[in-house]
Amino acid sequence: MRIEVHHQANHSDGYRAARVRSLFNVESADVALRADLAIEGTDWSLGLIVGPSGSGKTSLGAHVFNPSAMYEPTGWPHDDAIVEAIGPDRHIDEVTGALAAVGLGTVPAWLRPYRLLSNGERFRADLARIICERPAEVVIDEFTSVVDRQIARIGALAFGKAWRRTGGRAVLLSCHYDIIDWLQPDWIFDTATGRFSGRGLRRRPPIELDIIETGWEWWPRFEPHHYLKLPRMIAANCYVGFVDGSPVGHVAFSTRPGLVEARASRLVIMPEWQGAGIGLRFLNAVCGRWRRGLNRYGRPMPTLFHTTHPGLVAALRRDPLWAQVSSGFWGGDKRRSAASMRRAGVESGHGYGGHWRAVRGFRYVEGLG
Repeated sequence: MRIEVHHQANHSDGYRAARVRSLFNVESADVALRADLAIEGTDWSLGLIVGPSGSGKTSLGAHVFNPSAMYEPTGWPHDDAIVEAIGPDRHIDEVTGALAAVGLGTVPAWLRPYRLLSNGERFRADLARIICERPAEVVIDEFTSVVDRQIARIGALAFGKAWRRTGGRAVLLSCHYDIIDWLQPDWIFDTATGRFSGRGLRRRPPIELDIIETGWEWWPRFEPHHYLKLPRMIAANCYVGFVDGSPVGHVAFSTRPGLVEARASRLVIMPEWQGAGIGLRFLNAVCGRWRRGLNRYGRPMPTLFHTTHPGLVAALRRDPLWAQVSSGFWGGDKRRSAASMRRAGVESGHGYGGHWRAVRGFRYVEGLG
């Protein structure tokens, strides 16, 4: 595919324009671009046009498909929560799944309107909307330009994985080269050099996860991102995952009566790392430790884990190391919960339960016969 673009700049007779032409001997301000993209007749899903600002990425992107394929982040309702605004004709599980798939797994953010989201959250909300709408062809301009580089790299990884499941074709326009190895595009055109390249044998950078057993001292960093506000677990062991010295994940473990099995809870992955697959990897690693008896009791134990998060439920169902063992749709007795909390010394004034809450229970089954 050969793309040729010519934008003609109208001649300005103003004093300043005339003086600039005279000082710098500029005869024309027209824009002429040409690109040869070897993509016709090939099977591809993700393309990337990358280069410095002002090098013609937007103009080229508008000509890969029909100009109407350019995505515009418009049409978001003023007050509706994004979980209502995205894919209004789609099933809720598909919407929440898309949000989780692109790394916007922080549940309180789902309940905010688009205008109240941070730049990073808006970026991922736009990607989730594109995933749900499943256009056959789409061009996304300024991809990752408005977010910090950590969110950009993980966001590129998350979007790439989710987009390939849609079956459509997307062209991303970006001025940042650091997303290439994370995105793994099928082809790249560099406007700085005019060079086109295929996917090749790029290797995605590894994410080295270090897990440390701790107390509750790290929990205040993670608590704002947990979708439930609950008292801390009694007699729990906490684990924090670190990447390059930065805390990225938290989970707490306690035991059921009789030390028959462990119970995991308070699993949180920092928003800037959501969508990279760290959450399940982190949880599986700690559950594996307990299954091998690497705990303070020195006893091998399977782990029981409950969640209402649709994205995590789907991931656990796909993972062969987990088996679903329960499915509840209604919260427990609220008065019984309040009494139990009082016995534990927690005076919250109320209990939990008595409302619709789809809780799924899973057991870590690695090594179980």
